[in-house]
Amino acid sequence: MGLKSRMKWAALGGLVLSVFSLVTHFLLAVYSGRSLSQYQEAGAVLSWVQRFQTGVLPALSPIHRRLWGPIRPLKSMLPHANPRGSYKAPTSEANGYIFVKIQGGFHEIRNSICDVVAVSRLLNATLVIPVLQPTTGNKGVSSDFKSFTYLYNEDQFIVALAKDISVVKALPKNIKAAKRRKEIPSFKVPYSASPDYYLEVVLPALKQYVVVELKVAEGGCLQAILPPQLEEYQRLRCRVAFHALLFRQEVQDLGMKMLRRLRVSGRPFLAYDAGMTLDTLAYHGCAELFQDIHTELIQRRRWWMIKHKLIRDKLSVDSMKRRLNGSCPLMPEEVGILLRAFGYSSDTIIYVSGGGLFGGQRIMIPFHGMFENAIDRTSISTVEELSSIYGHEESLLSDLPQQPLNKEEGLLEAWKTSGPRPRPLPPPPERPKYQSTGNDWWRWIANTNEKPEMTIMELRTNAHKLIWEAIDYFISVEADAFFPGFDQDGKGHPNLASMVMGHRLYLYAASKTFRPNREVVAKLFEETRSHLYEGNQTWRLLVREHLNRTALDGLNEASMNLKPLSFLSHPIPECSCLRQDRFEAASDGAAGSSKRLESRGLFGVTYSCPAWMETDISTVFEKEADTEEAGVFLSEQSFQWKNSQEIGGTEINGREDAQLEDEEDLEGGEG
Repeated sequence: MGLKSRMKWAALGGLVLSVFSLVTHFLLAVYSGRSLSQYQEAGAVLSWVQRFQTGVLPALSPIHRRLWGPIRPLKSMLPHANPRGSYKAPTSEANGYIFVKIQGGFHEIRNSICDVVAVSRLLNATLVIPVLQPTTGNKGVSSDFKSFTYLYNEDQFIVALAKDISVVKALPKNIKAAKRRKEIPSFKVPYSASPDYYLEVVLPALKQYVVVELKVAEGGCLQAILPPQLEEYQRLRCRVAFHALLFRQEVQDLGMKMLRRLRVSGRPFLAYDAGMTLDTLAYHGCAELFQDIHTELIQRRRWWMIKHKLIRDKLSVDSMKRRLNGSCPLMPEEVGILLRAFGYSSDTIIYVSGGGLFGGQRIMIPFHGMFENAIDRTSISTVEELSSIYGHEESLLSDLPQQPLNKEEGLLEAWKTSGPRPRPLPPPPERPKYQSTGNDWWRWIANTNEKPEMTIMELRTNAHKLIWEAIDYFISVEADAFFPGFDQDGKGHPNLASMVMGHRLYLYAASKTFRPNREVVAKLFEETRSHLYEGNQTWRLLVREHLNRTALDGLNEASMNLKPLSFLSHPIPECSCLRQDRFEAASDGAAGSSKRLESRGLFGVTYSCPAWMETDISTVFEKEADTEEAGVFLSEQSFQWKNSQEIGGTEINGREDAQLEDEEDLEGGEG
């Protein structure tokens, strides 16, 4: 009896242990599966393997200040877009509603929104949240978002502009019905319409019909340079672009996550925008900078743009002359050589923005060879993270596998539609069409004279590109340094890089933003074309001198060339003020005073910052002034271990670096 009892207890214990083991295995499977998915996701995020050959530069070292430090003459320039003087809030008695449809890329949409806000205040009208044509529901995008909310935070936009204009999310029902019946006037406004155009043409229609529709398709609808009496409208543009237009939370969160991944090593990073799209190269006549099929593609696109009167120029132009006069983008290989000559090491973290780089990754091979940590958004984000910000998108029929026809049914259907009997002989084959006989690149594939309409998938991809460019814009503005390969788009207007430079100039004018003169750079490369990767010390000195000098001189060029086309590419002096820097004056003496006078005289900023802006900022600059001399001494002590720096296959010793520092201090172009 006792033996049976012990056997029962043993069996019961074994059963309990088995159940416990099964439960434990199930729990381990569940939690290890979660950990594995997280590990796989982290592995995808870390597909960028960071490779560093040099140590982190001390922040106070001369080399760090030359590569990443602020531009000293611009330290006293601060952002200030608040109204100055009498500025009335919007009244409840508006003249009517303005309904806007905006077409274009990311930078065109952003510039257009700022313009329509200024127009709404000019006409004392209520603005309906603009409709962004590339993100409407019929373009295959997610129904989770309305048009505007696909990119931007709608509520923030309304609240931020409450003291400037009245903004509503939709038209009243009765007016919406009239719009549906097409009973309201519609205006296709030009790119740079004057205020008089709106006051004399649009305003009478607005008062008569209570609502007007504006169609903006060129990247702007109000002239960039306004009369002096309308200067407050320029500051309104700044408030819209830099304060009201915030990305929706999901886009902003992903941008911040990617920014943290870029900075996880504790090193600064540089953002580079190539600006080399097909339309840009075709518009500016840069086809011969490429070879074979790429040259032909650019020429075909240029022919199409001439046919549709987007270009008023001849088809065949000398691309080499265009390049020498600065009308073509800098090639990624050239940008890499410039950055190495300036002093950036091969392990510098470089974020390459812009997904529409013509030529693809092949043209980036030399750049990646010079900078092993050159990455883009796909290297620091997962496919799942990018897909999640698109929202839920309907599956397209073309994405689903199609069931093939039954063989017998197919033969029967072919027999019914095969034509008369007896069948005549087939016609002789037509002359084969070669690539060179087509009128554009799509004819090579489809043998048609007309460009085919875009599919839903292509329209959806275009909407996704807006998200990609928004992330690139966000990271480029926050970068420690920024280098533009080109500053114009495929219409001759300022591009995404120009918008980034304008935002950085407003937000922190002294940030390291390169503004190279492409004409001078082209001549520098012509001098060393035969031994491009073996530039001597004199050539590197010329490159450094040019990049340092144009950090300031480039502002004057932007004021003359870019600002007349887009105010947001150069929002000073209207949206900036000068800090009364008594600390810098005490530390720098006459040199500091001359630099402040230089910034006043060159850039036109004469408005003194309000007292409330002085309190928080002055302490920071006081500490910088106190530690600057100590930083130079520390750098001399701590950099004894690194006597040379390899640049493009050559070496610059410590004595040459000291010589370069002395020359750059005389120029005053660095912090």
